Amino acid sequence: MPTSKDELQQLKRRVARSRGLVGIPSDSDLLGRLPPAFREELVDLLRVKPARTASGVAVVTVMTAPHACPHGVCTFCPGGPRIGTPQSYLGTEPAARRASAHSYDPGAQTVARLRSLQEIGHPTDKVDLIVLGGTFTSLDRGYQESFVKGCLDAMNGFVSDSIVAAQAANETAAARCIGLTIETKPDCFLGSEVDACLALGTTRVELGIQSTHDDVLEAVHRGHTDSQSRAAMGRAKAAGLKVGAHMMPGLPGSDCDRDFDSFRTLFDDPDYRPDFLKIYPTLVLPGTALYGLWKSGRFTPLTTEEAVDLIARVKAIVPRWCRIQRVQREIGAPEIQDGPKRGDLRLLARERLRASGLRCVCVRCREVGFRGIQPRPEALTLLRSNYESSGGHEVFLSFEDPELDVLVAYARLRIDSTSATVRELKVFGPMVRIHEAAHDRWQHRGFGRRLMRECERLAQEGFDARAIRVTAGVGVRGYYRNLGYELRAPYMVKQL
Repeated sequence: MPTSKDELQQLKRRVARSRGLVGIPSDSDLLGRLPPAFREELVDLLRVKPARTASGVAVVTVMTAPHACPHGVCTFCPGGPRIGTPQSYLGTEPAARRASAHSYDPGAQTVARLRSLQEIGHPTDKVDLIVLGGTFTSLDRGYQESFVKGCLDAMNGFVSDSIVAAQAANETAAARCIGLTIETKPDCFLGSEVDACLALGTTRVELGIQSTHDDVLEAVHRGHTDSQSRAAMGRAKAAGLKVGAHMMPGLPGSDCDRDFDSFRTLFDDPDYRPDFLKIYPTLVLPGTALYGLWKSGRFTPLTTEEAVDLIARVKAIVPRWCRIQRVQREIGAPEIQDGPKRGDLRLLARERLRASGLRCVCVRCREVGFRGIQPRPEALTLLRSNYESSGGHEVFLSFEDPELDVLVAYARLRIDSTSATVRELKVFGPMVRIHEAAHDRWQHRGFGRRLMRECERLAQEGFDARAIRVTAGVGVRGYYRNLGYELRAPYMVKQL
């Protein structure tokens, strides 16, 4: 039996040659044809695109039906109802194509994505559900609820009478929703939208910040201000949500220095300090107002070289508690009229940084699934970082191999005037299926429990909290029940 990819490839070549096959069977072909017993034994070798579950979860991305943003259209924004695509999407992106193929039906999208992951060897027990498609919180509340319920029903395998029933059923489903992400604009996340999202089971919100400079936001008709961005960040964290920022360097009215200033503000100013970050350099796309400015010579985007240099500078100052989630949008180079067309900007920036003797220390660059170095179990140490953010005190607890700088697990504990909240608990490495033993992987080794015990101890002894709450995905409520928590929707709560 082969024990490595190389041995597997050699075996496939020998068999193909001996049987007179025209080509060598792909790994996905074998996965689909192997008997169950052999499939279980070989799935780790045959798995296609292992990065899909390298962070310990199976990401399922779905899109809402095309709808307009309430403020109008940003200068740089492609797509929208006028051309039959979700706002800010061309319709050619992988997730947009899948959504369109299934008529934007949430259940059909979810089933299709789960099936495609399973077909290439990925377990789908722990689903990180990401809802894209524009300003989610501007949609009719009934549509929001029916959309999320449709996704949960698909994971559960049957249709429930209500979203509350669907959430309850998902606690023991084969595919459990461990997290729910929505994206929106800061001005649409300042009021009742926050509680409405929590009721849906939302655990993470992505805010389209784009810039911290009001004149830049006004120039691109963004429809919100820097003060609204700060307020939305605060509302999200106070509610116990994980919060990310979308940033768009290279907008009209900005330059590399002003863009770098925006990122520095994001990391240094307590009103911001997001948990994660997506960097989308401005692209000139057809059908946008920006295309007209560019065509008439009134706008020049960043070059690839400028973008790489800026991203490298950002990676050099990113805090250890922040994760750079994505760099560059999934848009094909032929559709980009001008701007950075390379899809590997992150890699180029990393190489630029390495040439300067530096290395990015963001969460993603250190996590065990992507670091490329196995930590030493005996060297794993519980570390603590403290910082102020949006009117509260944040504690970032992590299990790391300090010498190798490899991150295995972490928790985000927030203390404010009214509550102690675990906003996130995460264990990295390839996903281990629910109820399975860890074997040589990092999940299911007790790191989550140890982090939760430390959060409880700190909340009680360090901050005199009488209770602690967790913003938990509906599919992991059972995990917290086993730790002594009870459901007080939308949180799991434990008295200390």
